Amino acid sequence: MNVLNKTILVFSMAAGLVGGKIQAQQSLIDVKLDSAAILIGEQTKLHVSVTADKDRPVQIVIPADTLMRGVEVLDVSKPDSSVIENDRLLIKQDLLITSFDSALYLLPPLKVIDGSDTVYSNQVALKVSTIPVNVDKPDEFYDIKDVWKPPFVWADYYPIIYGVLLGLLLLCIIIYVIKRLKNRKSILPFSEPVEPKLPPFEQAMKELDALKEKKLWQQGLNKEYYTALTETLRRYIVDRFGINAMEMTSGEILDILRGVKEAAPVYDKLQQILGLADFVKFAKLHPLPDENDRSMANAYQFVTETKPEEVVPEKDASGAAEGEDEKQSETTDSKMKE
Repeated sequence: MNVLNKTILVFSMAAGLVGGKIQAQQSLIDVKLDSAAILIGEQTKLHVSVTADKDRPVQIVIPADTLMRGVEVLDVSKPDSSVIENDRLLIKQDLLITSFDSALYLLPPLKVIDGSDTVYSNQVALKVSTIPVNVDKPDEFYDIKDVWKPPFVWADYYPIIYGVLLGLLLLCIIIYVIKRLKNRKSILPFSEPVEPKLPPFEQAMKELDALKEKKLWQQGLNKEYYTALTETLRRYIVDRFGINAMEMTSGEILDILRGVKEAAPVYDKLQQILGLADFVKFAKLHPLPDENDRSMANAYQFVTETKPEEVVPEKDASGAAEGEDEKQSETTDSKMKE
């Protein structure tokens, strides 16, 4: 009985040792190529598959840049793990390889470290061929091809287009700001209140009053005084008679107004102003104070005497006309006295 028990015990221990050894050899590594034949400089992938127990740590040894002399490793993908049948783990990894020497290469086996054991993969062959050349026909040799131009794509030029548009926008803004500042206007285009345009008579009287208040000739500014005075009369003539006096000489204005009935009574007044103004502006004449006062008085009289008659209702025509004549006479007298 003791001999039988010892025999059973020995067989049990042997079975355990064999089972442990089998368990330790269950990690497998396999490799295969996408293409076993390539031309010089072409690339192919070497697929690596490792099968191991799910909870057993394994390490795949991958060369960094060279599988063997003549075969280079260009890229190594990240490991991809998945659980397969029998609760085992499948690890996949790809190596992108190439060669620049024509030969038939027997790639060295890859290895995986499984605990204290090292498991090696199968070996695969890679044939690298050169481009066939017929040396008997040298005319078949061709030079290196020119560099191809990439196709035109608008998206490649978006930065340049946007940059040019932005530059034009900034240039327009700068020009706009400079013009607004030069004209002494607000930079922001807020709508400014527009004053209603006055009738020609009222506008001319307003400008003459403002010019009189400035007292330019009293400060020795004779040219500025007569320039402002004649410009006021020219604008009045444009609005009152429809004559383009702003673009005419003094002689042309006088020639046209000589035949205008409304201007006949005060023609000599305008002639005195324009004639003296030309001497001051072009001959640098310095008029006497009395001549300056006379020019202003004649301007008031010319505007007043050529004022268009207002149309009033018939029933109030007589009374309104008398009141207007008295008021106009008083205004003219006071202006001339000043």
